[in-house]
Amino acid sequence: MPAADNVEKLLQVLNDKIDVLIKVTGIQVGQDKSMTERARLLKMAGVDNQTIADVLNTSVKAVRTYTTNLRVRRS
Repeated sequence: MPAADNVEKLLQVLNDKIDVLIKVTGIQVGQDKSMTERARLLKMAGVDNQTIADVLNTSVKAVRTYTTNLRVRRS
C-alpha cells in the first residue's frame, strides 16, 4: 500500500513541524520571565513535561518541580 506509506510519512513530517512550532513558541513565551514562570505558562497551555523540558533545556524532574503548585491548586 504505497498510499498508506505516503500518509504515514506526511503525518510524521507534520508532527515534526508542529514540534518545532511548539519549541519556537515556547522559547518566545515569557522571555523576560523566570524558568518557573515559563514552565508554568507552557504547562497551562497544555504542553507535556518532556516538551517543556526540551524547550527550556532542563530535565523533566525540574519541570515537575516548577509546576508542582499547579497540580496542587487544581485538586
